[in-house]
Parts: sequence; C-alpha cells; structure tokens
Amino acid sequence: MGIHKDAASFANFDEVSIYHIDLDLKVNFEQKVIDGYAVLRMKCHKSTNKVILDSRDLSIKDVHYNGDSMPYKAVDHGVLGQSLNIDIPHTESGKEFDLVVYYCTSPTASALQFVDKELTADKNQPFLYSQCQAIHARSIIPCMDTPAIKQTYNARVQVPKGITCLMSAIGYGKDNRENDAKVKEWHVDGSYKDGLDYIFYDGYEAFLFKQPQRMPSYLFAIVAGDLEKRDISDRCAVWAEPSMVDKARWEFEDTEIMLKTAEELLGKYRWGRYDLIVLPPFFPFGGMENPCLTFVTPTIIAGDRSLTNVIAHEIAHSWTGNLVTNANWEHFWLNEGFTVFCERKIMGRIYGEGVRQFENICGWEDRMLPVINETFNPTHEFTKLCPCLNGIDPDDAYSTIPYEKGSALLLVLEQKLGDSARFEQFLRDYIDKFAGQSVVTDDWKQFLYAKYSDKKDVLDSIDWNGWLLEAGVPPNTPEFDDETLKDCRHLAKVWTDGTNEEVENLDTKVFNDLSSDMKVKVLDCIETSGKAFTGERFLKLFKKYDLENCGNCEVIFSFSLIALKSKYKPLVPFMIDFVTRQGRLKYVKPIFNKLFKWDEMRELAIAKFQENVPFMHPITAQVISKMI
Repeated sequence: MGIHKDAASFANFDEVSIYHIDLDLKVNFEQKVIDGYAVLRMKCHKSTNKVILDSRDLSIKDVHYNGDSMPYKAVDHGVLGQSLNIDIPHTESGKEFDLVVYYCTSPTASALQFVDKELTADKNQPFLYSQCQAIHARSIIPCMDTPAIKQTYNARVQVPKGITCLMSAIGYGKDNRENDAKVKEWHVDGSYKDGLDYIFYDGYEAFLFKQPQRMPSYLFAIVAGDLEKRDISDRCAVWAEPSMVDKARWEFEDTEIMLKTAEELLGKYRWGRYDLIVLPPFFPFGGMENPCLTFVTPTIIAGDRSLTNVIAHEIAHSWTGNLVTNANWEHFWLNEGFTVFCERKIMGRIYGEGVRQFENICGWEDRMLPVINETFNPTHEFTKLCPCLNGIDPDDAYSTIPYEKGSALLLVLEQKLGDSARFEQFLRDYIDKFAGQSVVTDDWKQFLYAKYSDKKDVLDSIDWNGWLLEAGVPPNTPEFDDETLKDCRHLAKVWTDGTNEEVENLDTKVFNDLSSDMKVKVLDCIETSGKAFTGERFLKLFKKYDLENCGNCEVIFSFSLIALKSKYKPLVPFMIDFVTRQGRLKYVKPIFNKLFKWDEMRELAIAKFQENVPFMHPITAQVISKMI
C-alpha cells in the first residue's frame, strides 16, 4: 500500500518514521507552557542523513542522536508551522535509533488552551486541555504530524499538586518512586535510554501514561485540572469538575450500552478503557475521539439525554478513524463519513430504525445541502469528498461535507447492494483488514470491489467521479423514510403560513413531545422555508414553547437562526451571550457570521467577539476572525 503523501506535513516519513515516543513533561500554568523532552524512537526506511519533523512555535533547546548533540534548523512555512530539519550521521535502511528533543511549547501554542481558574465551572484550579486535530500536535511535540504515521507513546507528566492529569492513554497513577506494581510495569516499557533521568519538581506530582496501540499524532491529548471521576461500568467512566461530574454521569448513563452495541456492529473494542472528560465551555467541537479519553463539550449536557448521539459518534471513531485512519486530510471522509454511518447504525439498534432513518434525512437536508449551497457554493473545492488541500490548513476546509456526503455514499452503497447484514459484515472485514493502518480512498474502494466481486455490475453503476472528485451535490440521493419528516414539516408550515388564530390553537404538547432532532427539524424548516417570518411571529414561537428556558443547545441554535432571519433585535443579547459562554464552532461560527452580515449589529458583534478572544480556543478565534 505504501506511504501516502500529506501536503500538511514536512516530515520525510518516506525515509524515516517514528514508531514510539517517550515523553517527560512539566506543565507550567503560570507561564502557560509545557516543557521537557521527547524521545523519538525511529526506524529508517531508506538510507538518510537527516530527519525532518513538524513543529509550530516550539522553542528547541537541544537535539541528541544516540546521546550526541546534533545541528538543527527551523524553517517557517506560514500557517502550516515550521519544519525542524535535523542533521544526523548517515544511517542505513532498517536501522533503529533514538532522537531526543529538549524543547518548550509557546504560550500561544495552537493546540493548547490554558484556562484561568476564574473561567472554570468551579473556580478552584486552572485548567489545561489540548486539541490536536488536524495539524496542531506539532505545537506540543516535535513530531511527524501526519495521520500517515502511527506510533505508540508513553508519558510522564508533572502538574502542580491538587491538579489531576489525564491523557489519550491508559493511566498508571502517580510516579512516587515507591515499589508500586503499576509504576514498575510502566517503567519496564517506558525506561528511557541514553542515561536520561526523571526530574522531580517541588510542589509537583508526576502522572504516568501508556498508549500501547499505535495511533496518529492528531490523537495525542492532554488535560489537567480539578477533576473527579464517576464510574459508568468496569471500562467506562466520566471525568469532570466536581460541580458537574454527577450531572455528567447521569447524562452519559448509556455509554456502556453504546459501546457494547458498537462491538456487535464493528468487532472487539481494542483500546482498553473508554472514558469521557467534560471540558470547559470553550472547547470548539462537540467531541473529540481521543483514544481512552473522549473529550466532550458541556453543550451536550441537556438534562434529558437528548444529545448523546455525540457519544455514539465518538465511540464509533474507536474503529473508524482511530483504528483505520485516513492517511492524509484529503481523505478525511474515511474517518468522518464512516463514523457518521456507524453512529447512526448504533443509534438505530438502541433506539429504533426510525431514529436512524430520521437522522439520515436530516444529515442530507440540514447539514450537507446548506453547506454546499450557502456556506461554500456548488463549485467550491471544499464541497468535494476528496478535495485538493495543497498548501491549505485542513482547519480551513473543515465542514460537514466529509461527514454527511461520506455517510450518504455509504448509505447509497448499502441500498444498491441490497443486503444490510452483508454490508455490515463488509464494514467489519474492512476494519479487520486495515486495523492499525492509514489508508486512502483507493485502498477502501479496491477492498470494496474485492469483497463484492459478485456485484461488480452494481459497483460499476456508481458514479465514482461524481461522488468523490466533483464539487457540489452528489449525483444521486439515498432513499429516505420521510413519514416523521412530513409531520415536522406540517407543523413548521403552520408557523410560516398559518393565521394567528391557527398558531394560537396549536397544541404545545405536540412540539414538546418531539425528540430533540425532531424539534430541531421543525425549527430548521421554519428558518429555511423561504417565507417571511416577522419578529412578531418569532416572539409567539419563542413564548409558546418556552424556548428561553430550553437547555438543549441544538434547539437554542436553531431558534437563534430564526431570530436572525427575522431580524428580531431583542434576542441579540441572548445570542451573543450564547456564542461567548461556549465556543463550539458548530454554533459560534454561523451565528457570528450572520451577526457580522447584519449591518445594524455588525459593530456590536465584532466588539463582543474581540472582547471574548482571550477566553476562546485559538482554533475558534482564528476561524471567526477570518469572517470579519
């Protein structure tokens, strides 16, 4: 299969690759940096006298090759960071060696957010968390920051006493230099070469971690703060600040059920533990599938378990993404399209096939089509399933396209091939075949043709270029069960076309009894109807369903879009508060974008955004600033 080009990485991974990383790090909350050293265990694929790593604003102190100091040079490449060019003695193909890099991160590292204690939920301790996808691991570790390369890692991280540290790995407790069996077990695999020794700092505690499964750099993750743990099952737990942990434990009660259902669909879970960590509100994504420790936004804690499909999505990533990984970001749909497809399979098995069907049609209508036709345009490069990203920061191309267009392709295949059970078996075979590897679309497609050699005529009938390489709406639409959708559209039509009397006579219970997704669908149908929706009519909607007291962020987002369409000024302070007290890009980006385009509110929105930048994740701030 070979190693696939990655336009976002400078590393010479065709010549030499990292297969294991040992880290000894110290988290300094006062200076907002992490410093220490990384032992990169490497293997040559071709004879070479250089190693090129990916870096971003790292302060490099020294580099050692098998104990000897080596010359190095950092070369800037703009938005993609720096290449760290290291001269090494001529090394033959097949040889293994250690490269030790002593370094310190920048206080503005793009992957790290240091949160002052005043901004946490409990205000007891400062907080640190990382977000490395897509190419931000290079701002924490000098590495080959590409999903084409996978490695195991061990880490020893020191944090101030009173703070708990977690990582995307199995925790082995604290390194207290006592004869603790777990510490000894960690030291067997994690003992450093070249005479390197551990340093203990006064007032600090060292936490030990081991990730024995090979994983790409974007799944490296660290979090530190005032955290408590609540067990869900023998292998699942939730971590959060003390004031949130019990609420989170209740919200995510079904995690073990979802994990077992995913195993029935996709095969044995291979990562040991599946823990959740609830992050501060400024986390830019709904969830992040970091192995052993999924990061989730508190915006999915709705108080009624109505948004836990996010957990099903991140669980599915344990197979599609973490285990079988896109080799570069031009094939991101292999991670996300497969995961959305599997997420909905999981939800369908637990909550009924109707749930899956409804999610499929909402994904097509509400998450894919608007991005193609409004966010971008039908000819935009980023609406391709496999876009060209040469010289482009993958964050700039991020959208729902790989999620929903990719999932729709798999749905079309399942329907055309005509045997759902066989297609699910194909998914398991695909995962087993490529487990631990990084692949591109051609690898998957060749495997698909091999497994369905008896259905070659069906596969040949697929417009592959139209799906994979052409911009805009896919060449054909999956089959959808739209009965529930019709009910949602009918209710929305009363609101857009009905008289005041008809609106007044609507039974509030009908809307309140809908699932979260169905409520959102009603609101989205109102927003996208093309009909004028006055501020007066919006106020009736707002009051009738008591939307002001809704705890579901998906519903809040949807009725905010209606308010923006209606130019309903009294709700502007509410919306600005919503996009500044949480940083989830899914909500923040569209609302700020529409406020910026509203002439009367543009100046206020820009001022509020700029005022809030110090409290936002760097990724979020970067994305929003580009829209001004």
